[in-house]
Amino acid sequence: MPRGPLAGVRLTPAGSWCNLGPVNVPNTLSLVRILAIPALVAVMVTDFRGHDLAAVIIFTLASLTDWLDGWLARKKKLVTVLGQLLDPTADKLLIASTLICLVELGRVPAWVAVVIIGREIAVSGFRAMASSKGINIPASALGKAKMGSESWIIGALVLGPLYLGKFYVIAQVGLWIALILAVLSAVEYFVRFGPRVLSQRP
Repeated sequence: MPRGPLAGVRLTPAGSWCNLGPVNVPNTLSLVRILAIPALVAVMVTDFRGHDLAAVIIFTLASLTDWLDGWLARKKKLVTVLGQLLDPTADKLLIASTLICLVELGRVPAWVAVVIIGREIAVSGFRAMASSKGINIPASALGKAKMGSESWIIGALVLGPLYLGKFYVIAQVGLWIALILAVLSAVEYFVRFGPRVLSQRP
């Protein structure tokens, strides 16, 4: 029987993972993503040679764990209630923390960060209300486009003009695209599901 972070996981005869508790590989990856945030913040706001490159490596690895934990949870059937809480929480903490640091570095306007972070909080609250009434809100095409582009754009902004040079303008334009997608996808969710969620009946 494995010990440490794999204590809740065992291999079946077929070689697949079996979920024996809330501590499994996908949940551990979500925890790693959360634990990486302080290191990312420290590297981003500390001025030393190569700090932008170090920061984007940490951010990229943390972002990859988001894809990996979701894939493992579905592939190995390790979806847990804890995982459904940890995964989106880790994502939002990573994006919010990075945006705040980018504001400090002067690469993202403060109001843009407030809108994007506020959108995440509002949509999460809306989804929680919907879930309490038994209503599932699937990710829309706009929502998927927003999620797919956001990490790449923020990663490019973290890397900064020193490494991207004249191509940094692409990251700056991408920020506005991410902002537009964030607002439009939120509006779409509220328009499509708002009347039903806010009604007395599910």
